[in-house]
Amino acid sequence: MDSQFIRGIFIDWNKIGRYSYLRRIDAFRGLRNLDFMKQVTFLVGEKGSGKSTLLEAIAISYGFHPDGGTKNSKVPVYSSYPELCSALQVLRGYRKAGRGYFLKAESFLEIVQEQLQPNGLYIFDEPEAVLSPQRQLTLLWEISECAKKGSQFIIATHSPILLGMPDAEILCFDSGAIHPCKYEETDSYQVTKMFVNHRKQFLERLLG
Repeated sequence: MDSQFIRGIFIDWNKIGRYSYLRRIDAFRGLRNLDFMKQVTFLVGEKGSGKSTLLEAIAISYGFHPDGGTKNSKVPVYSSYPELCSALQVLRGYRKAGRGYFLKAESFLEIVQEQLQPNGLYIFDEPEAVLSPQRQLTLLWEISECAKKGSQFIIATHSPILLGMPDAEILCFDSGAIHPCKYEETDSYQVTKMFVNHRKQFLERLLG
């Protein structure tokens, strides 16, 4: 963990409103500290589980533009930042990222390939949304190669392809508090496996 650009986060709940929607997110209840142990960390969970909310707050707190892009992107004067940003503190490592990119779902693989460099920090929000399975494999290879050269990745995803990356950490936002889980325990893997192996029965049951 000593080589991470972001070692973890701290949330000061005193800075979050008493009736804030953040207090109704199950994965956030009791969350004060969260460590990132690997070069690649995946955040998984259903829509509304809080993974993209946390990812965006981490990116903005580190200095990225709220709409995505590099740290050099111009930040608008009257930006409306998510409430969590005011309460979240990024715990930085001893290394400073030489390059970085906050990728939101509307970006494309070509942008990623242009931006990925060694010793960079990259925060991706559901990059598979605009990628075919073949291009997801390409992205997986790009991430793996860049991680070997000292880069750190924090990625929110539903992709069973990306989640299959060896030696990555997977943090699950479902079923209460954020917790580590194995690849085979993710819904993305289990549902995909069930569909591929039992497609006919699955569809008959689903469609009646």
